[in-house]
Amino acid sequence: MEQTKITLDENEMPRQWYNVLSDLSSPIEPPLDPRTWEPVSPEALELIFAKALIKQEMSDERFIDIPKEVHEIYKLWRPSPLYRAHRLEKALKTPAKIYYKYEGVSPAGSHKTNTSIAQAYYNMKEGTERMTTETGAGQWGSALALACNYFELECKVYMVRSSYYQKPYRKSMMTVWGGNVVPSPSPDTEFGRKILEEQPDTPGSLGIAISEAVEDAIAHDNTKYSLGSVLNHVILHQTIIGSECKKQLEKVETYPDIVIGCCGGGSNLAGISLEFIKDRLEGKGNARVIAVEPSACPTLTKGEYRYDYGDTAEMTPLLKMYTLGHKHVPPAIHAGGLRYHGDSPIISKLYAERLIEAVSYDQYPVFDAGVQFARTEGIVPAPESSHAIRCAIDEALKCRKTGEEKTILFNLSGHGHFDMTSYDKYFNKELS
Repeated sequence: MEQTKITLDENEMPRQWYNVLSDLSSPIEPPLDPRTWEPVSPEALELIFAKALIKQEMSDERFIDIPKEVHEIYKLWRPSPLYRAHRLEKALKTPAKIYYKYEGVSPAGSHKTNTSIAQAYYNMKEGTERMTTETGAGQWGSALALACNYFELECKVYMVRSSYYQKPYRKSMMTVWGGNVVPSPSPDTEFGRKILEEQPDTPGSLGIAISEAVEDAIAHDNTKYSLGSVLNHVILHQTIIGSECKKQLEKVETYPDIVIGCCGGGSNLAGISLEFIKDRLEGKGNARVIAVEPSACPTLTKGEYRYDYGDTAEMTPLLKMYTLGHKHVPPAIHAGGLRYHGDSPIISKLYAERLIEAVSYDQYPVFDAGVQFARTEGIVPAPESSHAIRCAIDEALKCRKTGEEKTILFNLSGHGHFDMTSYDKYFNKELS
């Protein structure tokens, strides 16, 4: 009988993160100082980031060792399981094989802990006492609150206002782990107060929340800022997902034809796909990689590839990325983690060079897919992850028409246990 759950022992967990920058035919464009349009120096970034993370951000080493202390905490949920979606395949009547990597087994319920643990560790080692961050749907904020708890750091989370009220139990989870959570824009920062005065009914955005978190970090000598996606070092930490996937697929003598991930900033897509991009660059494989985004925030499919700020208040360096413009405030969709105006410079470069593809979906077909998945595989997915499920189902249905027995792999990046109000709105036909 074919396996349903493919697991690895703890001693099979990867010991290194993979840095795709070492394998690209040309380097990605560096972050620029908006005042001079010259590359930002590492010293300039030390105001808000730990030195070790800045070094990783700019590293061209192909593999970077995972610290022992980080590896030990990873063991709480890693290696995460890889599943064969037998019941979904049967429901779709498809000859395709569908596999999904389930990152919702982490304590915080998503893939975000892969980088939050690492970032908190490096900050602790350098004497940081307090960390600030933004969060959309709350998965990243939960992950950082958990990590700060383990390394005895204070944690201040600016949660996008629409998600703060849509997903109250995410805020409760962060509080359990010691996080201090406020809706963004907030009265706690100068920029937050400015936005509230100008737009008292704003749903908020990740760009606004980033501005608040960066302002807070700059204002306190004992504080550093932490980002949950987009930046190179965040992408680096997530590659453990794909490294495990490859080992698990080898156990069943399978290699994917298609690799899929939802895409907001790009970290979970990169996490599952970069190992297979590496194979493609080496001529060892040719898997299609598909980024899936909401049509309400179609950064890759409709954005421009240019330098832009990572935040609304123009406090960050300029990044070369696909962007809808840093002033863009997306509609308050329920996939709050995908409401970012830009994309990772790494993901953007891969898309510009046609090494990956991108598609976008509206909310209703995404929730249709999430419900079908829950009713076949049993796991209630986060709305963000349901974007990847939608694409995987569509690709499997294409195989039903053509008769092709393709292998489809997607990242189920988190569970939807705190998204029940979103599912209620779906069943009541109340989604925009």
